[in-house]
Amino acid sequence: MMIHEITEQVGKYKARKRVGRGRGSGRGKTSGRGHKGAGSRAGFRHRFGYEGGQMPLTRRLPKRGFSNAPFRNEYHIVNVKVLEQRIDDGSEVNVQTLAEAGIVRDTSRPLKVLGEGELTKKFIVTAAKFSAAARSKIESAGGSVTEERRTKWRRDRTKKKPVRSGRTAGSAAADTPATSAKSESA
Repeated sequence: MMIHEITEQVGKYKARKRVGRGRGSGRGKTSGRGHKGAGSRAGFRHRFGYEGGQMPLTRRLPKRGFSNAPFRNEYHIVNVKVLEQRIDDGSEVNVQTLAEAGIVRDTSRPLKVLGEGELTKKFIVTAAKFSAAARSKIESAGGSVTEERRTKWRRDRTKKKPVRSGRTAGSAAADTPATSAKSESA
């Protein structure tokens, strides 16, 4: 018997599990949820990786080494063939113009231009990085290349830290009469 013959007889969809329909159903009473506890209650959802209070696997495994992944530079990547297809001849090309044209998502990342495809139009391209092929193709088509260096993010030291609110003079004054009343009663 082939699988298509089985599905013809049985049907395409599996029947929904109907719980709480009496003892004879095999899923009556607690409806497969067990007795008491969070899992038995309506609306219960556990966090991904949560193991019921047991030390989770991610914390039990040893952590070794160092990853540079959080510190890597990520770029919006555009090939010259995309510029050829989507941008008008003689235009200025940078992250803002590409974001407005819908070629890149936003201006949060610097732009890197790669050399895949042919280029006949003349562009004034401003980007953080260029491949050697992209640079030569843009310049040979009569365009110009400007490489803008993005400075690394640095903490702004000019902003003042907010003053932490501790005990004020009013709260200290409020404590003194209570302590003096205790000493008088003793």
